[in-house]
Amino acid sequence: MGKTLVAYFSATGTTAKVAKKLLAVTGGDAFVIQPATAYTSADLDWTNPDSRSSVEMKDKAFRPPISGKVGNMEQYETVYIGFPIWWYVAPTIINTFLESYDFRGKTVIPFATSGGSGMGDTNIVLRPACPGAVLKQGKRFAASVSEKEIQKWVQSL
Repeated sequence: MGKTLVAYFSATGTTAKVAKKLLAVTGGDAFVIQPATAYTSADLDWTNPDSRSSVEMKDKAFRPPISGKVGNMEQYETVYIGFPIWWYVAPTIINTFLESYDFRGKTVIPFATSGGSGMGDTNIVLRPACPGAVLKQGKRFAASVSEKEIQKWVQSL
């Protein structure tokens, strides 16, 4: 059985909490998707149409640069990809990450956090970023999700 990677972007720490529980369940390796320029709280103000996150999400072609790379991505068979839901989809930095590697033959499984939004059109938007991958339907979790609930989800995949 191939190795598992849990790669995640966490703007405020919420997705990181869920990712750590997923790591405990899967025994996978972790990779934190970090923007080359960190987001400030002003950048994340979704109520401000001029905030960095609002501007990025309006331009679906925008790809925020990432700091760091996964070493030996080819060793991973399964890649869980975590993020907060922004405007009913994954932030464009997730596209940057996916487009940086060859996912052909790999299983990609999104997981997300949100204050209330579901996964929306996330898979539709992410599919072109990982051609040749088996892109599973993702799941949104509350920050308070238990490790047991995550284990049940992983076993259902």
